[in-house]
Amino acid sequence: MELLRQFIDVFLHLDQHLAEWATQMGGWLYVLLFAIIFAETGLVVTPFLPGDSLLFAVGALTAVEGSPLSLGPVIILLIVAGVLGDATNYSIGYRLGEKVFQSETSKLLNKKHLLRTQAFYQKHGGKTIIIARFIPIIRTFAPFVAGIGKMHYPRFAIYNITGAISWVVIFTCLGHWFGNQPFIKRNFQYVILGIIVISVLPAVIEFLRARSQAAKARAAGASESPSPPG
Repeated sequence: MELLRQFIDVFLHLDQHLAEWATQMGGWLYVLLFAIIFAETGLVVTPFLPGDSLLFAVGALTAVEGSPLSLGPVIILLIVAGVLGDATNYSIGYRLGEKVFQSETSKLLNKKHLLRTQAFYQKHGGKTIIIARFIPIIRTFAPFVAGIGKMHYPRFAIYNITGAISWVVIFTCLGHWFGNQPFIKRNFQYVILGIIVISVLPAVIEFLRARSQAAKARAAGASESPSPPG
């Protein structure tokens, strides 16, 4: 429980913790950030790691005078981390995904997330790889599902690179430009929560829409069923 409390505190106060880590680690902070983004996008068992909020907080830190992070290098580094992460995730899905998908239980994976991502993928096709960059959890599972579906790799790579560039540039630049505004700094935890809500909203809407359509289909099927003979 204490570990969860600490994780939530870090998550909601990323700006403060990043500043502390920058003081303690200096340039090694680049390595830590690379590892987090790579793991969040590349390891299907770590969808809980911060993505959007971390990029925003990192962008804010690059605007602080004396910061060990510079906007240009950190953007390039995290784009590379995101691209390599998705490529690794795709490879794992390509080689091992079918076995995981077919098993009824898994100690490491939440199969509901896999099935939800598969449904999202079936609706939006290859551009899911780009869209998913902006949706927590689906971001982690999308390349894995693409690998399971044996998506043609050159096509996947184009979506992967485009999505990584868009995702990293948008969030880090927003953080760099607005993260140190007095109002934002005073309410940083609420900004982080807002980013999470906005990021998750499309997946929630999609899920509710799918449930509604399934309910209508069941209702239509029940109304068309023949009545038992009297």
